[in-house]
Amino acid sequence: MEYDRQGFAAAEDGTRLFWGARGEGPAVVLNDGIGCDGFAWRYLQPELAHDHLVIHWHYRGHGRSGPPKDRALLDIPALARDMAAVLRHLEVRSATLLGHSMGTQVALELYRLEPSLVDGLVLICGSFGKVTETFHGTDVLKQVLPGLIESVQKHTGLARALWGRVPPWLAFRVARLSGEIDGLAIRQADFEHYWDHINLMDPDVFLPMLRLAGEHTAEDLLEHIRVPTLVIAAERDTFTPQELAEDMARRIPGAEHLLVRGGTHAAPVEQPRAMIDRLRPFLRDRVRPRDGQPDTAGAGGP
Repeated sequence: MEYDRQGFAAAEDGTRLFWGARGEGPAVVLNDGIGCDGFAWRYLQPELAHDHLVIHWHYRGHGRSGPPKDRALLDIPALARDMAAVLRHLEVRSATLLGHSMGTQVALELYRLEPSLVDGLVLICGSFGKVTETFHGTDVLKQVLPGLIESVQKHTGLARALWGRVPPWLAFRVARLSGEIDGLAIRQADFEHYWDHINLMDPDVFLPMLRLAGEHTAEDLLEHIRVPTLVIAAERDTFTPQELAEDMARRIPGAEHLLVRGGTHAAPVEQPRAMIDRLRPFLRDRVRPRDGQPDTAGAGGP
C-alpha cells in the first residue's frame, strides 16, 4: 500500500510498531487478520483516503513491525494496547476501527479497554472470538494447535525451514480449487503478496498468536457497544461463517449488516466496490468524530 507518511511507535514492552498514514480528515484505522500486512486493504485504503485520514499498522511480529520483545504479549488485549499506542503516538484522539478477520477481535477489544478512542466499528469477515472453534464449522483447528505449537518449539530450526516451502502459485491454486478464495475475483498477485508475508513470519509467533485468538472472546461486550457499527460478512466465508456475523450484528445495539454475495474470507480484495459503496454512507451519515478531533488528525511523526 502507498502512504503519505510512515514511521514507528513504541509498544508497552518496547516493541517497534510500524504505521503508515494516508489522506486527511476523520481518522479510520485498518486492523489486519493474523499473518497479514495489508492484504485486505489494498483497494479500500486509497478509496477511504479521499475523505479520511487512513491509518494502517502492522501487528508485533508482522510486516515491518519488530518481533515482540515480550513473547508473552501475543494475545488480543496486547494487540489492542498496541493499537492504542499507535494512536497516541500520532496524537489521534479517536477513530473508526476497521477490522478484517482477527482484526475484528482487536477492534472490539480496544473498545472494551478504551471506548473513548473509538468513534465507530466496521467488522469485516470476523467474529467476536473463539475462532479456532468455528473454522470450517468444527473445532479441529483448536484440537491440533497445541500439538503443533509444541512441535515447533521443540524443533524450531526445522519448523522455520519448512514453514516457507509452499510456493505462492501452488498455495493460490489450492485455495482456489478448495473454494477458500474466489479464483475469478481475486488477483493471483494479491494472493501471492499475502502468502509471501505468511512465509516470512516466525511460526513461533504466528501459531501461539492464533491459539490465543482462539481463546479470546468479546461475546460479553456486544450488548454494551454504544458506537455506530457495521458488520460485513461474506456468503462463502469458511473461516468465519456468515451466521456468526449475523449473530454478532443482532447482539450489537443498532448495528448494520451487509452480506457480500458470492464473497469468501478475502472479500475485501475480491469485491472492494461492494464494500466501499456501503462504507462511505456509513462513515458519512452515522459516524461522528468526538469533539476536538483535528481535521488533519495524526500530525505526529516517526
